[in-house]
Amino acid sequence: MLYYSNKQTFTAMQKILLVEDDPFLSSLLKNRLQKEGFEVIHARDGEEALATLRTTPVQLALLDIILPKRSGFEVMEEIRTDMQVKLNNADLAIIIISNLGQPEDMQRGRELGAIEYFVKAKTSIDDLVGRIKDFATGTAPDAPATVPSA
Repeated sequence: MLYYSNKQTFTAMQKILLVEDDPFLSSLLKNRLQKEGFEVIHARDGEEALATLRTTPVQLALLDIILPKRSGFEVMEEIRTDMQVKLNNADLAIIIISNLGQPEDMQRGRELGAIEYFVKAKTSIDDLVGRIKDFATGTAPDAPATVPSA
């Protein structure tokens, strides 16, 4: 599994925003997370994600990077500057799930505030759901940093 982690945990997590444009993967993830007891809101593009964050508080965003309308990186930049998003989601944690796995992409995700970065091709659904559950319960172990410091 290829990922990095900024050590941050959240407890009593209930609501997840899943930002993914692939219909098969989004359906699979949504169903699995709902079976684990999470409420999942699905956004299909960056604009829809931001609109949701402006009106609905969530504890976690699972964010793809390559999205229609606005990239995941653009969404993360907007989250940092949009006051309505900040007011609704003061403790928002972001986990990136993407096919972009270059060190510079992972570094940019960390700089924009992602707590973890998973490369889809190297991460199973079971592993991803397990890590989300770990964070939700506050039992996530420290993960090795795989992104070199600049």
